[in-house]
Amino acid sequence: MATLSLDEEVRLFTNNSEREKYNLLGTLYGIIVALDYLERAYVRDAITAAQYSPACTRLLSQYMTMLKLVKDSVPSIEQFMSRYRMDNPAALHRIRVGVPATVEHSSEAGPETGKWIAETTQNFITFMDALKLRLRAKDQLHPILQELVTGYARFKGSKDWEGRSKMVSWLITLNSMKASEEITDEQSRQLSFDVEHAYAEFFRSLSGSKERS
Repeated sequence: MATLSLDEEVRLFTNNSEREKYNLLGTLYGIIVALDYLERAYVRDAITAAQYSPACTRLLSQYMTMLKLVKDSVPSIEQFMSRYRMDNPAALHRIRVGVPATVEHSSEAGPETGKWIAETTQNFITFMDALKLRLRAKDQLHPILQELVTGYARFKGSKDWEGRSKMVSWLITLNSMKASEEITDEQSRQLSFDVEHAYAEFFRSLSGSKERS
């Protein structure tokens, strides 16, 4: 009968393939922990919005890349965190939203410019066209909607716009899906309605700002 030496290192893997898998899972674990620390630091005003936003965006991008590499081992981020007993609610929320808190809560970064209006208008049109072309998969829609919401949040007062909260809600919905998963025709119809409503509200709000200035 084989005896177990307490001085012997316990190995998680027996070949290079398994070693690579655990290295990737370890990296994913580290990204989640780092994101949680970043979120808490921002909430406590330990870092500024200017420091927080690019760091958060970079971590979210790294998270998305890692998720693609470990998709066979990680059915969902919730299951991964539960399996490894991770208690990082701030990171989980940020992952579900998919954009920094400065975008989610619309930090008023400064006066609107013609360039911002043009870029946001183009983002609206691009996204609405994507829905009309019957694009349905997460990996087709999420990047476009993320860019739209990020630009949308630059404008003063956008945190009070009804369209902003709906767009963030759709981001969370898409974020919870696998890359190849598709929204239903009913969801697409509702999403199209919400985006068109937000588009109209966007221009009404800009017109109102100009009248008050």
